[in-house]
Amino acid sequence: MATTRLLIGMHDGVTTLSSDGGSWTQGPVSPLDHAAAKVAVAQSDPQRAYLVAYEAGVHRSDDGGLTWRQLSAYPTDHAHSVTVHPGDRDRVYVGSEPATVYRTSDGGETWEECSAFREVPGSDEWTFHWEGRHAHVRSLCLSPEDPDVLYAGIEVGGILRSCDGGDTWEHLQGAHPDVHKLIASPSLPSTVYAATAHGPYRSDDGGDTWLDIGEGLERRHNIPIVPSPDDHNLVIAGVASSARRKEAQAVRSTDGGQSWTRLENLGADENMVVSLAWDPSDTNRVFAGTDHGVIYASNDRGESWRVICDSLPTVAVGAMAVASLE
Repeated sequence: MATTRLLIGMHDGVTTLSSDGGSWTQGPVSPLDHAAAKVAVAQSDPQRAYLVAYEAGVHRSDDGGLTWRQLSAYPTDHAHSVTVHPGDRDRVYVGSEPATVYRTSDGGETWEECSAFREVPGSDEWTFHWEGRHAHVRSLCLSPEDPDVLYAGIEVGGILRSCDGGDTWEHLQGAHPDVHKLIASPSLPSTVYAATAHGPYRSDDGGDTWLDIGEGLERRHNIPIVPSPDDHNLVIAGVASSARRKEAQAVRSTDGGQSWTRLENLGADENMVVSLAWDPSDTNRVFAGTDHGVIYASNDRGESWRVICDSLPTVAVGAMAVASLE
């Protein structure tokens, strides 16, 4: 029987939850100082995963997230986002600070900067809210249809797109520039969702134009957003009243964000849903993680939810990835 494993990135480390259809078992915690860890699983080999951490660089796992080793060749300590080529476990992109993108084709043994990223017109205006920090690439995603198409979301600077694997870049107009998450729909790759500080946006033409789909929401500050793997119009998001993550709500749409339904039994008040991940092996199942370290699961495409773990040794589940292991 296949094992479903959640790789969970937290503010100070990474851990796992595993299940073979019964209860969920937590794996070891790999601590990382000041991490705000993000994780990605290689679709071509679910045992291979990558972890990026704000002040701890890039790490790789070859056993489904149970153990990690730091990729010392990565040229800086700062890493905010990561995405893996769907057909090549060794081809990886990492978003850094100050905002730029690095790539590897050998699983992280060597790296090169996508130098054209910093040369995009207007890059000198990218900024960040906190003194001493710089604009950074908070989100990266590849097109499921053409993995040479790469989207980068900058906090704060907008959305960039490369159509040649990172060699050249263009700045896309129409979405709010404070970008938290980008994700292209697996079922219709021309549909791309963006979570921003001003709310969620959707593009139906691969990023050429963007539509504000948050006008009907009570809260606008959007951190996670995820569409169903088999329905580009079914989307779930976590929102709050501001960057302080107060008055949080989880919301669901079945029409691409034209209308939203609040999920009453998932993450509320100060316990914001800050990460979402769909199970690639079961399109009925989706997971959510919150600021207080609680993990929820839904087996009915996000309509109802149950707690599967409320005992993580830290707070803020900043990112999750799902691996189906034989």
